[in-house]
Amino acid sequence: MGHREDLLEGAKKCLLEKGFVRTTARDIVKASGANLASIGYHYGSKDALLAEAFIALMQELGDVFKDGVQGEGGSLERFQGVWEGFLAHRGEAGPVWSASVEVALAGDRMPDLRAMLAASQTEGRRGLIAMLTGNPEEGITEREEQTLGAFYQALLNGLMLQWLFDPKSAPSAEELTEGMRAAATAALGRPAE
Repeated sequence: MGHREDLLEGAKKCLLEKGFVRTTARDIVKASGANLASIGYHYGSKDALLAEAFIALMQELGDVFKDGVQGEGGSLERFQGVWEGFLAHRGEAGPVWSASVEVALAGDRMPDLRAMLAASQTEGRRGLIAMLTGNPEEGITEREEQTLGAFYQALLNGLMLQWLFDPKSAPSAEELTEGMRAAATAALGRPAE
């Protein structure tokens, strides 16, 4: 690996261990074996490097269970399977989820980093739609991304926060699926099953 890749790996390690706010450029250099000037040369800034590392971590987590999802696209079986995948990997995902909450709570103190991560939401929404519906990402429209993708992302963020806050009372994939079924039934004006 070259310095660029070493820096990215070092930044991922630091994010998982320290989060965004407590990670310094020197921490990344120490974890990567690269030199301090290489951060600016390859990424422009520590925040840009951390944003890219965060996005890479999110993609790696998505890849872990993306292929093993069962059920027809859009079915409740598939819905439950996707959430089971997320929850099965919550141990490894926890530090990444914590880092994302850290950026959200930082508000305007980290505007560049926040903007970079906000821009990555489009890709995340497309990935969620593809996982849950079985449709290829390239066929997803902007409107679907802004509606269905945002809905799935809200579910993921809510589930993530519940697990970070109190894992004992957070819903299982089965409970989340039952809740989805009840909400859909109520929204369609049908009696509960």
